[in-house]
Amino acid sequence: MTRIRRSPPRAGDKAPAPLPGAGLPPSVLRRHRVFVAVLTAGAVLRVVAMAGYRPALWFNDGYDYVQIALDPFPHPIRPAGYGFFLWLLRPFHDFGAVVAAQHLLGLATGLLVYLLLTRRGLPPGWAALAASPVLLDGGIIQLESLVLSDTLFLFLVVAALTALLWPGRHPALPVAAGALLAAATVTRTIGLPVLLLVLAWLLLRRKWRAVAMAAVAGLLPLAAYAGWFHSENGRYGITATDGVFLWGRTAAFVHCENIPEHLRYLCPSGEPEERKASSSQVWAAESPIGWDFGEAFDPRINADAQRFAVRALLEQPFDYAQTVAYDLFVRTFRWERDDHPTAVTARKYLFPEQADDLPAWPVLGGGTPSDVLTAYDPQVDPDTGTEIVEPYAGFMRLYQEVFTVRGPVLAAALLLPAFLWYRRRSPSPAVLPWAAGAALLAVPPLTVDFDYRYALTATPVVALAAGYAFLRTRDDELPVISPLVPRSRQPS
Repeated sequence: MTRIRRSPPRAGDKAPAPLPGAGLPPSVLRRHRVFVAVLTAGAVLRVVAMAGYRPALWFNDGYDYVQIALDPFPHPIRPAGYGFFLWLLRPFHDFGAVVAAQHLLGLATGLLVYLLLTRRGLPPGWAALAASPVLLDGGIIQLESLVLSDTLFLFLVVAALTALLWPGRHPALPVAAGALLAAATVTRTIGLPVLLLVLAWLLLRRKWRAVAMAAVAGLLPLAAYAGWFHSENGRYGITATDGVFLWGRTAAFVHCENIPEHLRYLCPSGEPEERKASSSQVWAAESPIGWDFGEAFDPRINADAQRFAVRALLEQPFDYAQTVAYDLFVRTFRWERDDHPTAVTARKYLFPEQADDLPAWPVLGGGTPSDVLTAYDPQVDPDTGTEIVEPYAGFMRLYQEVFTVRGPVLAAALLLPAFLWYRRRSPSPAVLPWAAGAALLAVPPLTVDFDYRYALTATPVVALAAGYAFLRTRDDELPVISPLVPRSRQPS
């Protein structure tokens, strides 16, 4: 049952927090007036979203994360990092507090982008433009309203890049970057490619001490997590799904006559053009993977699925390349979205008119979604988990339809650094954020499937790279400019 009511905020509600920028000196506000306006607008939009959708919105993955938060354990399917984040907030017993924290992380991410770019010498107006996607994009604000790992992951990645690119050579910066990327990796496994890119970037710049510090800070926590995971699941890793997800990627195009006989029990049904999307193949009831709600993937099937996928990739490399290219270059950069991987999934990334009923399936670890949510927050609606309040919800639906970074704009932001490098005959100084943004866009289609929320998470990193590309000097030669002091008073 959906509960929809129209009402103003209740009498006695807490007064809103001061808007960003309150209390700063007038000279600072004048210099940074564009960013203050953007940050304030972003804060107001998040308040409206919280008023319209109480206390949170839900995605299927979220129930597993809440289960982890109730009694932390190394989940065999989901990395536990976001579950620890929820566990830290559990004393509030309120998913509204979780969403508020995620909105604050979104605002903090935009602030980090702005501070880094202005500190490096980019004019405030351009820096505010680079920060605006994470602050104003309706899709990102909606993502922050979901109990889902992406907002935390994005903040950790941007914080790590900020630490690495911040002016100065303080030894704590690479250590902080490595630790932040380790936390990002146990939040979403795609953080590992970003960590490896960072280590490669430091190696190419011959910063041996920084490489060592970042590697230790980044890899030791991952080794500790892998040991914890082994103690519960019998294998070293962050998840136990590497084989089945890669199998799902190949299930979109594989011809089973190329597969050895002992692995053919994993062949998907139907012709390739008639099959479900790669990620849907993994979870479908008729899938040969044989997964069911409330269960982990069978270790033997996960191992066979990996062998199946490797054989499919070796036998059909051009089909694989075509599948990845379509997801990466067409779906990612088209103007309008389609219903990939399913219409139900695509709809979860939009502010809804009605709240869906909570599913009744079992959650791994025990209970149903309703049981898990009410154990964390006793006041949550046990039927839908969400209360929709007009007119705030309607405003956010309309806002998201209009104000979102479209695919061609994202493509232009991704190509801009390359164009500027070509003009200047030098890739410095935006290589690292550009490579991180490109990896966040490319790795999911390469290894799992395309999903619009992955593109959303990459967008602020791509925008950071685009802003950083306008810096004309080499990375080591960039001026140190305080973002809070007028340029005329900066040291020469």
